Parts: sequence; C-alpha cells; structure tokens
Amino acid sequence: MADLYARSRLMVVLAACTLTACVLPRPTDSPVHTFVLTTEEPERGLVAPLSRANTQGVLLVGVPQAAAGFEQPRMAYLERPSEVNYYATHFWVDAPSRMLAPLLIRALEQSGYWRVVVPMPSALRADHQLDVSGLVVQQEFLQKPSQSRVRLRAQLTDLKTQRVMGARSFDRLEPAPSEDAYGGVLAANRAMSAVLAAVNDWIAGCLREGGKEVC
Repeated sequence: MADLYARSRLMVVLAACTLTACVLPRPTDSPVHTFVLTTEEPERGLVAPLSRANTQGVLLVGVPQAAAGFEQPRMAYLERPSEVNYYATHFWVDAPSRMLAPLLIRALEQSGYWRVVVPMPSALRADHQLDVSGLVVQQEFLQKPSQSRVRLRAQLTDLKTQRVMGARSFDRLEPAPSEDAYGGVLAANRAMSAVLAAVNDWIAGCLREGGKEVC
C-alpha cells in the first residue's frame, strides 16, 4: 500500500510539472559564451597620413549587409564545403554585419583619406558613398589548423556624378591558434583587420586613378 501511495504522489508531481511547464535542472548544460568581432590596432607609423591637399571630402558609409545565413549572432563553421553549421553555446554579441559598421568607419577615418566619414542615414551632403554587402564570417575545419574566413564586397560611388567608380570582393583566411570557437574568433579578428586594410588600399587606388581599371 505504501509503495502504491508513493507512486501515486510521484505521478501527481510529474503531472503538475507538465501543467505548469516547470523544467527540471540539467547539470550537464554548458554555459553560453559570447564574443566581440574586432580588429587589431595598426602599429604607429604604419598608416602614413595624407597631406590636406590630398584629403577627399565626405564619405557616406551604407549599412553593411550580410550574406544569406549570416544575418544573425550565431557563430558559423564548416566541416565540409557548402554545409554551414552553428555553434550551440558560442555566439557573437551581435550579428557580424552590425559589428562591422563601427569597425569599417574607424578604419576609414584612420586612413586619412577623408575629411569626414559618416554612417547612413545622414543629413550631411556627401561626395562619395561606400556600400558593403555579402559579409561572411565563418570558421572552416577543412584542414588543420582550422581557419577563419572574412569575405565581403565593396562598392564605391561618386555621388556628384552618380557614377559607380568600382566594386571589388575581398576574401581573407587566417589560421586559428586553437581548434575551438575562441580560436576561430581570434583568427576572424585578424582576418577582419586584413580585409579592412585591403579595402582602404583599394579605395585609395580608385581615388588616384579616378575609378579606372584599378577599381
């Protein structure tokens, strides 16, 4: 009789849990880790400032757009080509495209090419506009050590003439120092630094050549 009574009480407790949506603790749950996408600061003296005579006007920077599947804070990785997976407990603090915006603006300001760099939307009348699309940030376990890839497409437009001066895709792979999400983050930060430096160099070439073949 006592055994029957105990089993009856257990059934009542389980039923109550079901009705109230209570969740039993799971000690095996892993903690959630969040990471910031950033860039390495350039060493002093590596960025040569332009003379005031060579400085351009106002650059308007559009809102960076992500490639399909990368619009979210989930951290992406590949174990075989074309198959995107996401870490279960490791996330970016925000979508990479939104974290890119301030990094891009800071890199453009540090280049010394522009009098003012402003993000869209802005009431300030601009001379040129830079748009970034197709952003991909992913860790690739296709070889050892794994690598992190940053890929994007940039387009520079002369707003005075409404002419696209040029467009180019940028792609950088950096080896990860460890075979985990944190190693992927460190490699992604290095890759992002290299891509933004390449974008600045490309823009400088476009401006020097007036949007000819170099763009």
